[in-house]
Amino acid sequence: MPHLELGTLTLLLAQIAAVMFVSRMVGVVARWVGQPLVIAEVIAGIVLGPSLLGWVWPEAMTVLFPENSLIVLRMLSQIGLVLFMFLVGLKLDLKLFEVRTGESVFISHASIIVPFALGAVASWWLYAAYASPGVPFLPFLLFMGISMSVTAFPVLARILEEQHLLESRIGAIAIVCAAVDDVTAWCLLALVVAVANNQSIASASWTTVLALIFILVMVFLVRPLLRILWTRFVGQEGLMPSAVALIFLLLFASSALTELIGIHALFGAFFFGAMLPKEARIAKFLVERLETVTVVIFLPLFFAYSGLRTQIGLVNQVDEWLVTGILILIATLGKFGGSAVAARLTGLRWSEASVIGILMNTRGLMELVVLNIGLDLGVISPTIFTMLVLMALVTTIATTPALLCIRSFDRSTAASSPMFLVQPQTSISSAVSWRSSGNNP
Repeated sequence: MPHLELGTLTLLLAQIAAVMFVSRMVGVVARWVGQPLVIAEVIAGIVLGPSLLGWVWPEAMTVLFPENSLIVLRMLSQIGLVLFMFLVGLKLDLKLFEVRTGESVFISHASIIVPFALGAVASWWLYAAYASPGVPFLPFLLFMGISMSVTAFPVLARILEEQHLLESRIGAIAIVCAAVDDVTAWCLLALVVAVANNQSIASASWTTVLALIFILVMVFLVRPLLRILWTRFVGQEGLMPSAVALIFLLLFASSALTELIGIHALFGAFFFGAMLPKEARIAKFLVERLETVTVVIFLPLFFAYSGLRTQIGLVNQVDEWLVTGILILIATLGKFGGSAVAARLTGLRWSEASVIGILMNTRGLMELVVLNIGLDLGVISPTIFTMLVLMALVTTIATTPALLCIRSFDRSTAASSPMFLVQPQTSISSAVSWRSSGNNP
């Protein structure tokens, strides 16, 4: 291919167009085989990266994604993630935590503790070979634990909707578990980022104190203030433009503040979204105006950026593929096993508990966010980043077929168990149903 240089704006527009086109094309296939859109977007990112395009046609990748252009792509993808995490927080109705809290919190904590412990144990084995040079063991251990513990709340909600389980009792338990899991995982991730930035628990204490102050201010000052302002800014058609401007101002200020504190901008975006009043009409107004542009344009850029960092060619030895397989096994045993056993201990049948375990093993976008943070911090090497991306891909792809297999294998239970029957409109189903749009990744 002749040498070709594109102007900065032309190049960026070409990158966005290429990412959207490939994502939509792969998305058609993903939908056809019953997979969520997030799978298509992850694969599309890998297709456009060094694992495929760079291998088959390196000149094209050099022209389309030159190294010096990736900083712009990264910044756009980070803005997209800030908007997306705000939407995740906005969709997270805090009333969910008032329903079936006992068993759901027990299952959720088991689904975090067990895989976290297994990931921590695995880190002893992986540290010497796969940690980035100079990284202390503690941040690597904590990061491996959290990378095994993540559940993708938006993907899980979408799968529940597609399987007509969103308004069933088992769907209610799963969605509350995922909500608790999300909040707990992000708090743990904030701690991991603080430790990684400061290199020790002792030096991270100040960051932890500032993070707690941030949370207290948001809960006891910002949230009540927003409730007061809410009535002033709501018109007949929804939020006034000045209200939307104020929300964006506070969103970016919250994100910038948590980035400055040292616990990552995404935590501030997520927490601010969770603190906004959840009056359904207003929240729906915000989601309808933000979700499409975020999910259709910005998130595919994040997946493309992740794909450009995923080099499957780095996993080129038999022992490295064996390590990848073991990581997939550890992640599945920890998440599925911890969730299913905990669900069984709460009194669910094994078939019902297995459904909970399968759903909680869904990772998707949230895992990629965590992995990119780990790579940006220099905690993990590109090789183990690739291995963990493959783990996230496999565990998410397996969710829908495994769920169908369990339900078809035990049709009598699925047909008769009250856990699988649609319930009257509950606070959970009403809180989640409008939130699970077709755009959710």
